[in-house]
Amino acid sequence: MSYAHLDAYSRILRGAYESAASGRLWPESPRHLIKASWRRSFDAGVDPEGTSAPLVYDASLIPDIRKSHPLQPLLPLMAKTLSGLAEETGHVMIVTDGDGRVLWREGNYSIMRRADEIGLATGHQWTEHSVGTNGIGTALAVGRPVHVYSEEHLMRVLHVWSCSAAPVTDPDTGRVIGCVDVSGTSRSLHPATVALVAATAKLAETELALRMHQRDERLRRRYESLRSRPGILLSSTGRVISGDPAGGLGGRVALTDTTFVPGQRMILRDGTVALLEPFSDGYLLRPAPSAMPSSLRLSFLGESTPTASLGDIERPLSLRHAEILTLLTLHRHGLTAEQLSFHLYGDAGNPVTIRAEIHRLRGQLGNAIAAKPYRLTCPVEADFLEIRRLLAGGDPSKLAAAYAGPLLPRSESPEIRRERDELEAQVRACLLRRGSPDDLWAYAQTCNGRDDYEILERLAELPPTDLRSAA
Repeated sequence: MSYAHLDAYSRILRGAYESAASGRLWPESPRHLIKASWRRSFDAGVDPEGTSAPLVYDASLIPDIRKSHPLQPLLPLMAKTLSGLAEETGHVMIVTDGDGRVLWREGNYSIMRRADEIGLATGHQWTEHSVGTNGIGTALAVGRPVHVYSEEHLMRVLHVWSCSAAPVTDPDTGRVIGCVDVSGTSRSLHPATVALVAATAKLAETELALRMHQRDERLRRRYESLRSRPGILLSSTGRVISGDPAGGLGGRVALTDTTFVPGQRMILRDGTVALLEPFSDGYLLRPAPSAMPSSLRLSFLGESTPTASLGDIERPLSLRHAEILTLLTLHRHGLTAEQLSFHLYGDAGNPVTIRAEIHRLRGQLGNAIAAKPYRLTCPVEADFLEIRRLLAGGDPSKLAAAYAGPLLPRSESPEIRRERDELEAQVRACLLRRGSPDDLWAYAQTCNGRDDYEILERLAELPPTDLRSAA
């Protein structure tokens, strides 16, 4: 949007502000919104008698943080719309990052000095968890424009303040990257203030979208200049730009590693393996060569020591490492350290412990495990996955021959226990319903089968000449 368009747009909005009725026509925030915000604030332990927002950024860090923030180029655009209004009406314009940390502010000098007293200043954080209900924090929490005035604030020191705020969402990543706010010491809000702030946030999002499309177009032109147009073109954030007309990738590929390694293998949503390569300001996703990486073979059923084989080398595993590999096999898109910790230890888990275990496990399996999130990067063959396949096929003889016993019988992980119990129940039901005496005998050799009364009763019905009946 050009500055000429911006001027016209700003005049329209300011005209609405100036022509709005005076008096007690101030909008009230939805009661349920404020009530829910207070509940979140109290749950976070915010003290209503607090006096200031916490300082989280040292002043020396602010210039570099500003330069790297995506809203930096749009600050003149937002200031053109809001700062004049803030200056004339005794308010201050605030722009934060996606975590409510103040990066920029402009407006009335005397109000900014008063704002310093409560930490409404550069480097301070304004979230519901830090200062309770407030325009910035509540807008970020609910993902929509809000206004909070006077006693709607949780902290009493803010009762002389009123504020209107709106979050700014990056159209490229879909994440909230900042918040625009107008705050002042009046006890009420003008009817047009919320609309003006919301419009400014939308204006920033529109400009971000325009710049994103311009980057995409430049990248697409370079891609189309290639004769063969190999692979699928991705933006730097993983959005699919060209080369996937059927939409098989769903519009976006998750690029979660903070550092990019050329030739990195990725497992796509359909299970195929592809190579990610840099291309100009984005990436190309190419089919992996026919020479597939070695499969990771997992043997986790029964009472024997769990083992993993990568290539021709078989490695015995500790129970904890076997549990981690089981969870990563069941979640092929990956798990964070926090998620792994919860699946293994519950609420008492510590992600630091998981990171240490993963480090040791990668020492044995190398690049078979990627990070951020933790995930398996090679094809996996697991005996418990094979049981799933055989159950679907309905052949009891093959099922009985392949089932060596329950999955990691010593594991106390809730998710592994669910998988173990479900496999056990389905295998047993299949064999009791359709299995031959040979199949039942094979199941009776497992740790659960040897004490299964119904299985043993069926075997006892065999002719006396059958040694299995006597056993």
